[in-house]
Amino acid sequence: MHVRTKALDCLYLNWALPHDSAPPLPPPLRYEVHEGPGGGEYIFASALLFRLSRLRLETLPFLRLSYPQMNCRVYVLDGDGVPSVLFRRMLVPLWSVPVSRLLARQPAAAARFSYPRPSKQPCGDSWSWTVRRRRSLEVTGRVASPDFGPGPRLGSWEQTLDYFRQRTRGYVVWNQRLRPIQTTRTSGEVWPLAVEVGSADLVAECVAKLSEDVWRSPHSAWLCPEIPFVFELAEMRALSLARGRVPAAEGC
Repeated sequence: MHVRTKALDCLYLNWALPHDSAPPLPPPLRYEVHEGPGGGEYIFASALLFRLSRLRLETLPFLRLSYPQMNCRVYVLDGDGVPSVLFRRMLVPLWSVPVSRLLARQPAAAARFSYPRPSKQPCGDSWSWTVRRRRSLEVTGRVASPDFGPGPRLGSWEQTLDYFRQRTRGYVVWNQRLRPIQTTRTSGEVWPLAVEVGSADLVAECVAKLSEDVWRSPHSAWLCPEIPFVFELAEMRALSLARGRVPAAEGC
């Protein structure tokens, strides 16, 4: 089943996390590990905040939906050694949870969103994003020169963008199985951002329960005004979580 949509005003927040703090993965996935500047091993995680626009299924072309979303992901290698992402949690408005779970078979949960529209206010001094689900993520950002925070370097700014964006394989855990999602490569305009993270305990619940200090210091951040993409929901395969003894991200 193919799904077509656009992600509007997509905010990327990326963190470098100690490898030994990362939760276990469902096989055959394994973390993509990097050596830190002062030694130690790190993995990367991201939160993406965006508006889905005119989402439609191939089988229901006249049904088009738009709504905000936040997804939390970690960066992994799959069983073929291909750089991929594992979606730890997808948060959407309450009314769209059945759509995500029943039609797209994705691990969606309900949250409340307050998102700006930077692409409609490109001269704004700064913007603020808030997501709440018992816990919260609060971020302010402004356009700035490309820069990096704590964690390993992945090359130039352009190479860093490619590391996070140029991945066509994604995976979700659904009904105790690992489900692949094939996507198109992302490209388009990018605005480097300087961000301040207020509360980030929502991301901690979805990814790894580390201290607030870690989540307040992203490795990198940027905004993509528009990303058109197509993704394919493939048939379920791989091992059950029960056999792999890997917990799903149920806390958030």
